[in-house]
Amino acid sequence: YTDWSTLVKFQRTRGVLRLMAAVIHSLWEKGDKNPLILPANIPIDDPRVQFELTRYLSDNWVPVIEKDVDGPSSLPLRIDGELAGTLGKFAACRRVARAIYLGSAPTTTAAHRGLEDRRVKLGCVMPGESTAVFGDALRRLAGAATYLYQDGPRYWYSTQPTVTKLAEDRAEQLKRDPDKVVQELDKRLRADLRKTGDFSRIHPLPHTGQDVPDDLDARLVVLGIDHPYSKEPGSAAETAAKAILESRGNTPRLYRNTLVFLAADKTRLQDLDEAVRRYLAWESILRDVNTLNLAPQQVRQADEQRTSADSAVTARLPETYQWLLVPVQTSPQAAVEWQALRLSGQDALALRASKKLRSDELLVTSFAGTRLRMELDRVPLWRGDHVAVKQLTEDFARYLYLPRLKDSSGLLGAVRDGVSLLTWEQDAFAFADSFDETAGRYRGLRGGQNITLADAGAPGLLVKEAVARRQLDTESVKPAAGATPGEPATVGEGTPATGPVAGTPGSPTPMAAQPKRFHGTVTLDPTRVGRDASRIADEVIAHLSGLVGAKVKVTLEVEAEIPSGAPDHVVRTVTENSRTLKFTSGRTSDLWDELTGPPHPPP
Repeated sequence: YTDWSTLVKFQRTRGVLRLMAAVIHSLWEKGDKNPLILPANIPIDDPRVQFELTRYLSDNWVPVIEKDVDGPSSLPLRIDGELAGTLGKFAACRRVARAIYLGSAPTTTAAHRGLEDRRVKLGCVMPGESTAVFGDALRRLAGAATYLYQDGPRYWYSTQPTVTKLAEDRAEQLKRDPDKVVQELDKRLRADLRKTGDFSRIHPLPHTGQDVPDDLDARLVVLGIDHPYSKEPGSAAETAAKAILESRGNTPRLYRNTLVFLAADKTRLQDLDEAVRRYLAWESILRDVNTLNLAPQQVRQADEQRTSADSAVTARLPETYQWLLVPVQTSPQAAVEWQALRLSGQDALALRASKKLRSDELLVTSFAGTRLRMELDRVPLWRGDHVAVKQLTEDFARYLYLPRLKDSSGLLGAVRDGVSLLTWEQDAFAFADSFDETAGRYRGLRGGQNITLADAGAPGLLVKEAVARRQLDTESVKPAAGATPGEPATVGEGTPATGPVAGTPGSPTPMAAQPKRFHGTVTLDPTRVGRDASRIADEVIAHLSGLVGAKVKVTLEVEAEIPSGAPDHVVRTVTENSRTLKFTSGRTSDLWDELTGPPHPPP
């Protein structure tokens, strides 16, 4: 009442009576059952009420009301209709717009224009309703209305369009210039893909297969927005992915088991395009501040809206790029199939993709030697009795029915793990440096040992366990000492031995005997017993106890000579502690001797 009474033509008594008569009559006709008539309940869309609220204003407010306040084609009514489940059931946007109009229309020329957000909510909320609903409606209106201004917590309507209208016009113009949208998306995608996850490299927005190298490491290919994915057969994303997978330029692609593809969702792409155009529009307005001669309040509004639009693009980017296309093949004879995996979460795109692939075992970052043996036998991957490590590296990068490895280091780790197993004959394989075709033997053949592999290109062979064991058994046979090859051995005094003779072809010679018992005694420094015992445990006992089937017994013998005799309290303490620690003297149950003389003989 105070604000409206400041208008020159407004009659404080008759004007208020005329307005309230029109409001009450309109509400009675509509059957309004609210307990109070708040500013938000005044039916500004009624022509009689609208006339009473505009007749005293100098400017033409009717277009403003019809577009941004109340009416059959107004923005608040449209927003309430789009969000019928939350805002619509309270008519929140219409009520907020009415409250702001009634509180701000008569004070557009005042020094402190508009209403604070808390007063707007106070003019809207009925008992039992939540203020958060109207706060949400207020934020949505401020971001979309043409004539609604905001300065911090204050809101007001004006007959002059805000920069929001200018931003809408510029965003609409960008539909005719899609290259700018593509460039902005390209910049944002490349910034997001700096976090590569488990991929060694990422190829963003390739134009053709020529842009994707044919290498041995696993990589992610991010398709452009012109190749979106949909569940309909023959989507643009699947077609583009197949073309890149099959060839690189004019040559067939060899290493096909290294590529997976990330594509945008066709239905979400429109929302992302709209958010990018809106961001670019606000960005262009801030660049043209001087040309547009914007007021400081309009500059602040443009900056806030640009920040909001930037956040919207950041949030919609992972929502749009949510489809991971993975080529799979169950067996060498099966056809190639494409799995479409939906990604979720707000992590970087490559991080989400690598997590999903790892969880579904479509990308293997670590490989065990036993798993490698299973793949060697399943396909099989053996080339005769052996296979080169370099060949295996190419096989895993080439064939889709094999596990997709992150890079060659995973395969090299599996080779080292398999060869070092003590059970390599049952679970893994042997390793050789090369094969001597002339002699028909493997050079540097070994199993159950640690090996070193510099890289996937280094020479080396994996050998079948049966073949390796046969060569190792044959080469471990040695001629008997002093015997001439081919000469019969003797038993006893010159009696020729019957049976196979050591050293003759085809007759095995007994292996050199291996020691089966160890016994050692060492004297420790009584002032550094802990240090010396620890060294003995690490450097001697640990090696013995680590042997399969070994039984190790360690005995500690303490011997002390006290010429002047031990005091009673020392005798008592040592005796009690020794018995608690289960000491024995080795000769009698008595731990002490009263006589001096030679020490007890060792047990």
